[in-house]
Amino acid sequence: MDIRTKVNEGLKAAMKSKEVERLSTLRLINAAIKDREIANRGDEESEGVSEADILQILGKMVKQRQESARVYEEGGRLELAERERAEITIIEEYLPRQLTEEEVEKAVDKAIAETGASSIRDMGRVMGVLKSKYTGRMDFGAAGPLVKDRLS
Repeated sequence: MDIRTKVNEGLKAAMKSKEVERLSTLRLINAAIKDREIANRGDEESEGVSEADILQILGKMVKQRQESARVYEEGGRLELAERERAEITIIEEYLPRQLTEEEVEKAVDKAIAETGASSIRDMGRVMGVLKSKYTGRMDFGAAGPLVKDRLS
């Protein structure tokens, strides 16, 4: 079952069980997917929104909420930070399992070997391979410095 179908089924279940927070978060996910769909309509070769696009959208939504929660905490708005964290939990239910630190290291080593990267100039190619294989499952902000260390 694809992510979009899971989100729609979760939306229906949240409506039936009257889970207000869950319902609003799932509606935000749907709206973000539809926004991307509308943005892609101008591209002739585009066929809608792919699973990779949806994973990217969900990952971006999680990052936005983590940043918002941090800002709210710094501002002393703990109730708003908690609301953001609750949304993160709901969004993460639709993301694949995140790779552990060990798995990220192995994936980086494999990508370096696969691309034949030998210097820091090859970092873009390595990151491209990682993004094509692990979108939604890996924090590329943490993987970047690891790739840089391995290539220096």
